[in-house]
Amino acid sequence: MNALPGNAPTVTAASSPTNSQVAAAPESGSSARDPACAPAVEAAKRLAPLAKGEIAAFTLATEPRRLPPLSFADGTGTPKTLADFKGKTLLVNLWATWCVPCRKEMPALDRLEQTLGGANFQVVAINLDTRDAEKPKAFLKEIGISSLAFYADSGTKTFQALRAVGRGFGLPTTLLVDDQGCELGYLAGPAEWASEDAQHLIKSALGDGQG
Repeated sequence: MNALPGNAPTVTAASSPTNSQVAAAPESGSSARDPACAPAVEAAKRLAPLAKGEIAAFTLATEPRRLPPLSFADGTGTPKTLADFKGKTLLVNLWATWCVPCRKEMPALDRLEQTLGGANFQVVAINLDTRDAEKPKAFLKEIGISSLAFYADSGTKTFQALRAVGRGFGLPTTLLVDDQGCELGYLAGPAEWASEDAQHLIKSALGDGQG
């Protein structure tokens, strides 16, 4: 088990999709529920048959849930929140350099961003390393990541916020969010995000798929 130092929550990394998933913390209330997100639940029902193959572990939303206002910073240190991306469907990924499955899936996330990223969709990969701020940047450069923008949260507040609403899993954790900030689904553990299965799901979420 790999734990974040200090008072940060425990985050577990593992070496395989099977044991990389850890139980979600219990929800601390219903503050994330939002009736305005009801259309996202209907969209999730439509997408459910597409959660198969390489993304069979993807869980679709069953209740109207707006993600908490996650706070992080971009590569220049400028503060960001999910509200800055309103109007885009997002694949929000929490990762760290000490998480082996996270490291393995970064190239796939980069290819997904390269293929589908644009005005309507973006992969927002948020690094949770708590010590050396340059280490994750060096890692991404070393493995040739070219399409993903760099985002970081060294205080792990994003993880804490998600855990408070029952979405705090081990790393990596990935959430699909619609253009209004409503949850479409999530996956605890790594996935092949550049696969046809993943692309079909996301294209369908954007209204461009064949499913």
